Amino acid sequence: MNDVTEPVSATLVERAKRALGKRNLVFIGLMGAGKSAIGRLTAQALGVPFVDSDHEIERVSRMTISDLFATYGEEEFRALEARVLKRLLRSGPRVVSTGGGAYINERSRRHIKRGGLTVWLNAELDVLWERVNKRDTRPLLKTENPKQTLENLMRARYPIYAEADLTVLSRDVKKEAVVEEVLAAIADHQKA
Repeated sequence: MNDVTEPVSATLVERAKRALGKRNLVFIGLMGAGKSAIGRLTAQALGVPFVDSDHEIERVSRMTISDLFATYGEEEFRALEARVLKRLLRSGPRVVSTGGGAYINERSRRHIKRGGLTVWLNAELDVLWERVNKRDTRPLLKTENPKQTLENLMRARYPIYAEADLTVLSRDVKKEAVVEEVLAAIADHQKA
C-alpha cells in the first residue's frame, strides 16, 4: 500500500470553484475544529487567498487575542472582530477562517452570511479537547475546569453553528481527507 497522499482530483476542484464562484468560503466552528489548517489547505486547492480572521485582528490591533480579551473584555473584542470580518468579506473569492465565537456574535454572523458560503467544521468533544488542551492560549478556557467549559461552549454554540450552509465532520483523519470532503460539499451545494 502506498502511503503517499493522493492529490485532490482536479475535476472536484473545478466543480468546487464553479460552485463557489466569486463568493468567499468562511470556516466556522469551535476552537480546535481545524478551521485554520483545513481552511489554508482548502484555499491552496482552490487557488485563492487564505485569511485567518484572528491573525488579522492581531495584526490590526497589534495585540494578541488573549491580551485583547484581558484588556478590553469580550464585548469590545467582538465589536473589533465584526469590523474586521466585514472588511475581509467585502471582496472574494477567498477562504476565511474565523475565531470560534465569531459566528455566535449576531453582527459578525450577518457579515459572514452576507459575505460568503459557510462551512461548519463540526467536531466531537474528545477530538476538540485533544487538540486544545496542550496550549493555554485560549482565553475562554482559562477556567477551573476547561474541558467542562469547552463542553458548555459546544452546547451553547452548536445550534447556532448548525445554521451554516455546509457541515463537514472534523475528526482524526488526514487533513487532506477533510479538505476533499469540504470541496465535495461545496461542489454539491446548490446556490440559493
